[in-house]
Amino acid sequence: MASSAVTSSQPPRPPRPNLAFRRLRGQRSPAEFAAAVRRAAREIGERVSCDARYIGRVEAGEIRCPNYAYERVFLHMFPGRTLTDLGFAPRSSVRGRAGRVSEDDAPPSCTTSRERAPHETRDASHPYDSQDPHTDPDRRVARDRQDPYHPYHPYEDHEESDVLRRAFMTRGGATVAAASLGPLGLALDASAADRPVRRAGASDAGALEEAVRRIRLLDDRHGADGLYRRAAAPLRAAYALLDAGATRQATADRLHSGAGELAISVGWLAHDSGRFDDARSHYAEALATARMTADPGLEAHAFCNMAFLARDAGRPREAVRAAQAAQRVARGLGSGRLMSLLALREAGGWAGLADRTACEQALTRAQALYGRGPSDADPEWMTFYGEAELEGLEAQCWSMLGDWPRAARHARRAAELQDPHFTRNIALYTAELADDLARGGRPDEAASAGMRVLELLDQVQSSRIQTMLAGTARVLLPHRRASGVSAFLEKHASAPRTA
Repeated sequence: MASSAVTSSQPPRPPRPNLAFRRLRGQRSPAEFAAAVRRAAREIGERVSCDARYIGRVEAGEIRCPNYAYERVFLHMFPGRTLTDLGFAPRSSVRGRAGRVSEDDAPPSCTTSRERAPHETRDASHPYDSQDPHTDPDRRVARDRQDPYHPYHPYEDHEESDVLRRAFMTRGGATVAAASLGPLGLALDASAADRPVRRAGASDAGALEEAVRRIRLLDDRHGADGLYRRAAAPLRAAYALLDAGATRQATADRLHSGAGELAISVGWLAHDSGRFDDARSHYAEALATARMTADPGLEAHAFCNMAFLARDAGRPREAVRAAQAAQRVARGLGSGRLMSLLALREAGGWAGLADRTACEQALTRAQALYGRGPSDADPEWMTFYGEAELEGLEAQCWSMLGDWPRAARHARRAAELQDPHFTRNIALYTAELADDLARGGRPDEAASAGMRVLELLDQVQSSRIQTMLAGTARVLLPHRRASGVSAFLEKHASAPRTA
């Protein structure tokens, strides 16, 4: 296992708490401070998935130097201070980060180049490095600052700097990637799970958690089709880690939770790309893991996705049962937002059964629960669930019930409210809007919305969205003479389809 070009025979020193950073947090809770970090990131155009755990790890000294995105956010939050003032170590002093350029030639403030691990090829698309990071560190930093699709790493310190090394680029401008678990000694290929693995430690659990974050981030931007097959190998590697065992029970618990969440993420990629049987299998694996380890949060998440899948697969009664099971499990978790989403999953099942009364009751419950606001108990995976998603899921319910005008109103609002980061969801909501308008007898507006979706398909690869758009095109065929409809149909017919 080679995770660094610098090795030492000395045992690792225990982390030194970052008291300066702790003082800056003041009276705010870690979750409140994490929210402030995310807000500050948005102010300067950065995207970080900061949460209470990350703040805790910084304050505990586990993260000796933040990645470049976090560096810019922290310096924006505390103008006039340096990273050293914030309690961090210079990047050049962090073990494994010594570059091949002198300190005088390195970019300022914690930006010294890092050496490539011996097992990497020169052609590997490195999430931090430019094409030649050893000779051009400034170019790497510039890419990190300018590229909006640059995968961020919220836990970048030496101990986890090698955790997720490769991002695989395919399909022209659309970025899709699968997180490598290379430092665990497991390559991204079909034989990874068959290789002997050492007992797992905390850094391995961190690798697994980061793999889940990376996959979710890329799905938010680009959809599932180009990502699904690449994400399967880290999942096999994750279960190989479980088989190998862990050094501590706390680590074992993190590994099980991480493997379950990764199974759900891979299941969602299968779901969104139309591979329903694969998705069902991955969700079942996550559910089994949750029950073996008595993890109610993971169990609720698995049931939540199973309900969504059942609705899309034409099994609405199963969707209702799965959503109700999820609500029973989640009731003690204290997250109103989670209960709101689960009520929406139930509403979708009732809509599929054409039970308007039960659907409306579930929707009312979902809205009331959402109105309670966010809380520290909200799961990390629910970052996608905001007002836009609430509107979008309600639009889908009214669409299934055949109330096209009402569905279109909610779909339009969902698309308008969605954070630009969630490119896939913007395309999804706009496709829903186009279909609702077409079926509601407004073909010109439907064609206009459909054109906007086609423009987004250069960035988004989702069989789900393409299927919706194909249905809209069929509905619009009799209206080809209406304003804009012919242009939409021609562009849709010529658009490339996902392989």
